[in-house]
Amino acid sequence: MAPAHSFRPCTPADLDALVSLGVETYRETFQGMTGSEVMDGYLAEAFDRTRIEGELRNPGSAFFFLEVHGIPAGYLKLNENGAQTDLRETDGLEIERIYLRQAFQGQGLGRVLLEKALEVARQKGKRYAWLGVWEKNTQAIGFYGRMGFVKAGTHDFFMAHERQTDWIMKRALQRGE
Repeated sequence: MAPAHSFRPCTPADLDALVSLGVETYRETFQGMTGSEVMDGYLAEAFDRTRIEGELRNPGSAFFFLEVHGIPAGYLKLNENGAQTDLRETDGLEIERIYLRQAFQGQGLGRVLLEKALEVARQKGKRYAWLGVWEKNTQAIGFYGRMGFVKAGTHDFFMAHERQTDWIMKRALQRGE
């Protein structure tokens, strides 16, 4: 059972905390799966303050901190309409980032994050939610499968200059679900 938690929408005032949490959780998740030069290059690009500030101000994107006893344990980044990275269909919501600090893993909070994303998708009247997940991240693929997501295609993902393949996974949302 997940510990007591709450969600808080991120605002531009959260920029530094969001960049720091993004770098920390991404590094924890993928450290050792690629060279340090590639990792450092990707983190510098993907979590550049100016870039994240622009994403925070984009009306098609939303960030949420998941807090446990007031401490940011993880975060979500959701995209709709033109902010989506691939499908860009108006009836879909992209879960672009769903990350949890290692210290908070194994407590059911990954499910809590994903359920929040699905709740937002339903509130916005979306017919489905989708995400991209690295084909070698079998643990995440298994988790998303258990949560009702199915493989719907692939796309290229560049980590610095390294090309990787992500699975695109979708989950239909039923009315009244």
